[in-house]
Amino acid sequence: MKRLILLLFALLPVLAHAAEAHPAQWENAIAAFEATDRMHPPAAGSILFIGSSSIEHWKSLAADFPEVSVINRGFGGSELADSTYFADRIVAPYHPRAVVLYAGDNDLQDGHSPAQVRDDFAAFVRKVRSVDPGVPIAFVAIKPSIARKVLLPKVSQANALIKAYAAKQKHVTYLDVYTPMLGADGQPQLKWFGDDGLHMNRTGYALWIGIIKPWVDKQPVDAMPR
Repeated sequence: MKRLILLLFALLPVLAHAAEAHPAQWENAIAAFEATDRMHPPAAGSILFIGSSSIEHWKSLAADFPEVSVINRGFGGSELADSTYFADRIVAPYHPRAVVLYAGDNDLQDGHSPAQVRDDFAAFVRKVRSVDPGVPIAFVAIKPSIARKVLLPKVSQANALIKAYAAKQKHVTYLDVYTPMLGADGQPQLKWFGDDGLHMNRTGYALWIGIIKPWVDKQPVDAMPR
């Protein structure tokens, strides 16, 4: 019994960390999204882009996908659990035609394991599907950042786990931006990034568009799985 109690105490920090979201930190950002929605209600059947700073900084998103209506709900610094926590407010109200999610590198930077990142993505899928069963969801692979090269092994492992998970789900797709962002030496290439080596420049986003757009174009307008 004593050994069991000691084991449970040892696991408490891990369990607490795994379930962690940061609602207070993002409340102002989420409230701002809601205010924007009240002033300018998004079009029905839009493609929702959600996640961390790589989505938030994508200022040309609408121009890059002119054939469809898009909604940008990126909030920089967020982790997967944050998008799940706020899904009732920045996913469910839109009933999107499809969802494109990018997150995970902040999770790894914060000490989450690759398996936990996979599990947190699965939790996001379950949360979204609880409102819109069958809505297509694409996970944009965690990018290999110059500023976070030390995380590359974990990034690669997390991506592999998410790819395997997605392959077993209906209407869940893994979009590989990780591999083409690497050079022949297996390291992230400078040309995709801004001065901080973490956030992408226009060349980086152009690469992403070429990978994400074919998936977006496949999403039916009227025959959405639900």
